[in-house]
Amino acid sequence: MKTNKATTFLAIVSMLLLLAACSETISNVEDSLEARNELKSNNINLTSGGSCTYSGILTESEIEGLMEMREEEKLAHDVYLTFYEEYGYLIFNNIAESEENHTNAILQLIDGYELTDPATSETGVFTNPAFTELFNSLTEKGSGSLIEALKAGAFIEEHDIKDLQDLLAETENKDIYRVYINLLEGSQNHLQAFVSVLAKQGETYVPEIISVEEYQEILGATTNQSNNFSGKRNSYTGNQNCDGTGHGF
Repeated sequence: MKTNKATTFLAIVSMLLLLAACSETISNVEDSLEARNELKSNNINLTSGGSCTYSGILTESEIEGLMEMREEEKLAHDVYLTFYEEYGYLIFNNIAESEENHTNAILQLIDGYELTDPATSETGVFTNPAFTELFNSLTEKGSGSLIEALKAGAFIEEHDIKDLQDLLAETENKDIYRVYINLLEGSQNHLQAFVSVLAKQGETYVPEIISVEEYQEILGATTNQSNNFSGKRNSYTGNQNCDGTGHGF
């Protein structure tokens, strides 16, 4: 009987030590994420009183892109906030805050060009029904387990990366491009964070939207993948219409 108790005690101690180690590792990932998000938010210039002027005529595709990204970034925010409320897992709250900055960056462009904001203030409700369906689908899938919620997060970031790359390739507007390039970097960072936390949970994430080659490049990159747009990006630096970023793009 004493031997059984001792064995049980040692098993419990070992489990607690394992959980503590796992928690510490995840905390390190989240601390790194928070630092990168803070830097990215500074780059985007989201100060409500910022001095910005907008000029030029947007194409229909550029307007549609802004409408899409306004709600797509809100989708990410709403899903992560829902998962944080369900699991209390800090990474969801950290990235939700970053996504709120992202959707506000798009709103600044929408307001600057005197367009009508499509976003609602209600969680999980969107003007575009496709995003409402996606929100319901992702939150339902993520409600099954923490692992599924983390995978849903990685999927959302893949979705953002692909859409932002398409929009970057289409726009010639410097204001829009400057914001999109920063959002792309943010989405790549978020994807790295979700994949890292999944790995600590013993799970391997398999990309569903972007290619395996691009996925591996993002995970192993010492510089972000937005460098794929470096030529166009460099042609826009020094021509900023917004004050306060201090970082070009």
